[in-house]
Amino acid sequence: MSHKIRDSASFNPAAGTAEGITEIRRQEALLKTGALQNAILNSSNFSIIATDEKGIIQLFNIGAERMLGYMAAEVVNKINPSDIHDPQEVMARAQALSEELATPITPGFEALAYKASRGIEDSYDLTYICKDGSRFPAIVSITALRDDYDDIIGYLLIGADNSVRKQIEVELTNAKAAAEKANLAKSDFLSSMSHELRSPLNAILGFAQLMESGSSLPTPTQRASIEQILQAGWYLLELINEILDLALIESGKLSLSLEPIYLPEVLLDCQAMIEPQAQKSGIHMSFPQNDCPFFVKADRTRVKQVLINLLSNAIKYNRAGGTVEVTCSTNRAERIRISVQDTGEGLSPEKLAQLFQPFNRLGQEASAEEGTGIGLVVSKRLVELMGGEIGAESIVGVGSVFWIELNLADALQLAGSTDEPLALTQTQAQQGAALRTLLYVEDNRANMQLVEQLIARRPDMRLLSAEDGTRGIALARTYQPEVILMDINLPGINGIQALKILREGPVTAHIPVIAISANAMPRDIEKGLAAGFFRYLTKPIKVNEFMEALDTALQIAETGSDGALNPVSP
Repeated sequence: MSHKIRDSASFNPAAGTAEGITEIRRQEALLKTGALQNAILNSSNFSIIATDEKGIIQLFNIGAERMLGYMAAEVVNKINPSDIHDPQEVMARAQALSEELATPITPGFEALAYKASRGIEDSYDLTYICKDGSRFPAIVSITALRDDYDDIIGYLLIGADNSVRKQIEVELTNAKAAAEKANLAKSDFLSSMSHELRSPLNAILGFAQLMESGSSLPTPTQRASIEQILQAGWYLLELINEILDLALIESGKLSLSLEPIYLPEVLLDCQAMIEPQAQKSGIHMSFPQNDCPFFVKADRTRVKQVLINLLSNAIKYNRAGGTVEVTCSTNRAERIRISVQDTGEGLSPEKLAQLFQPFNRLGQEASAEEGTGIGLVVSKRLVELMGGEIGAESIVGVGSVFWIELNLADALQLAGSTDEPLALTQTQAQQGAALRTLLYVEDNRANMQLVEQLIARRPDMRLLSAEDGTRGIALARTYQPEVILMDINLPGINGIQALKILREGPVTAHIPVIAISANAMPRDIEKGLAAGFFRYLTKPIKVNEFMEALDTALQIAETGSDGALNPVSP
């Protein structure tokens, strides 16, 4: 038995008995409990305020005195806690509780104690008002005090000074805002400069090409100089385009059209675009034949951009007479992986870790191969914006594999059953009606084929098509169709820019233009209608809606009504 227990036992006649020892331990526990209570109540770091059931303050500890500047005698039995809080915040809390609980809440202490009175643990941020009128933010927790009959006999409020955390939050918010503002300013500057650089570069490349193919052929020396100008000019254009893409991505202004695209068509386009470069470098290309019949949910133009970048790198950094193999695999649920494997020098683990860093060419700066160090960064951001992933593996001396993973999509189809609407459209075609021309500007072949199937059931119509806005404008000026269908996300100029050019042209200004886009958010539709589209239809196409919009546009085209130029609700 300890000395302390023996001292305590000297006051107890039954100290040597079991009952005496139990009593001693009970007394020690009470002493410890009292010490704990005294420590809590005398804490200067927390304000501890206890009230009666009506909210009148009954206990005001040292911490509350230090924080608020009142002595306990000035507040006990005189005020309630709502009197030392910001009244507007107390009012706002009462209103919020009234809305949340659909119960009228009286502003004041009732608003502070409402949840606690119903056995709900509660804490909140409020502003304390000190005796001298100064204020500071605090976080306060409130608990109901109950007797043995579970009746509320008061409330306990424990508060802590929240000034430091609030100040840190303000500083972090300001720092984030400043960083975002600086990043936006940088992106806007890069975007503006990229556009400004295009104008003189257009003249450089244009006149250099005229000199190369003019009626008076250049001398061998001049031809060599022109080739150098063109090579440098096209390289500079590539750099400008990549910087512009990066700026648009970082500023959040890049618009993507995520829709089902047929992967074999995209790979075929990429093969046609990249094979001349491969042949020039003596690289053998291998593309999948029939093992990739999948639709992916992505932006067609951006997928091609990413794949061309990976293929171009695989050719540039390959060995003489090497190979580049493109493969597809579905080793992950609901995703497909497209891999580009080369037989180049390969990358060390250190260099692999530096991939996807802006302007980092991994030691290739002194090589003969041109490059910006931006392409992979842009590719990574684009793939991630499309909900996919990008990565690479490499073995030094063997080669590298760069891959992207995209989400699989169902085969592109019309919204709802098409049997009845298609049969209906056949009866609507008038016998002997004059042949009318419809132009569809769309870079997704699957979407084009859907509209072709619809128009094939309209013997009064013929369909022209263009894969980009520039060619669409040219066809519109040449053939002057009755109606134009326009995708929004197009390579080169987008659908809204193309619409603006058509509206400014004297021979195309009157043509109704219907938008057909996968950009289906309300703000996208509002923006399209405000730009002047006759209708704004969203993909997948609803046959009845499509045919109704087409017939209305044709009717307006025939009558020459100005209604075609005004925004109309879809």
